[in-house]
This record gives sequence, structure tokens and C-alpha cells, in this order.
Amino acid sequence: MTSPEDESVSWRLIGPVSELSKKQCRLIYSSDGRDADVCLFHVNSEFFAMDARCAHSGGPLCDGDIEEADGVLRVFCPWHDYDFNLKTGNSSTGLQQQVFEVKLEDGNVYVKHASELSLQPFGQVKEN
Repeated sequence: MTSPEDESVSWRLIGPVSELSKKQCRLIYSSDGRDADVCLFHVNSEFFAMDARCAHSGGPLCDGDIEEADGVLRVFCPWHDYDFNLKTGNSSTGLQQQVFEVKLEDGNVYVKHASELSLQPFGQVKEN
């Protein structure tokens, strides 16, 4: 049985693999705002996606260093050096970062997410 929340999660087109594979990390903007933004990582010819803000205190994970140790890829938050496994979101500190499924189809990258995603910031909502 799925909850209504699960039904809103769907595959979001991010862009072409040829373009997105040129950078190790890109910030993907969410229509739900800054707290729902996603980091799209491209490391060792693989794509990974996780919440863009560190679970510890909101640091920008896209600005973090990525290191491989014992076959595990980790991103390190630039603010306090908290580490997160790119595949699982687990941290050696006990924190958990939300990760998202990524698929490649017809030369494009898709991320499974609850909100619309874009490589460009969404326009500010104008109030009447």
C-alpha cells in the first residue's frame, strides 16, 4: 500500500548524460525550495543524487570533497567535514543523508524525487 506522499514521487528529467558528466557535482534546484535541492554527483562514470544540504547543519554538499576509501565513495561537507556515502547516505557520524534513485535512459539522466527539479533556479513566486 502506498501513501499519498509516495504517489507524488516520480522520475524527473535532469538533462543529457553528455552534459551532466562534465562536472563532478551539480546543484539541482527543487520547486519546493532550497531545503529540497539535490546534489547530482558524477564519479567514476556513475551518477548519484542526495539532499544538497548537509544533515548536520545545512552545509552545501556540492562544494564538498569526494574521496574513495575501501571502494566506498564519500562526500565531505565543507563546513564541518561530516562524511556521507554517495550510495547510501550513511555517515560515520551516525547521521543519515537522504539519497535519491538515479537512472539513465535514452542518453538522459533522471532522478526520482517528489518535486520538480531543474538545473536553473525556479523563479520567485509572485504574490498578488
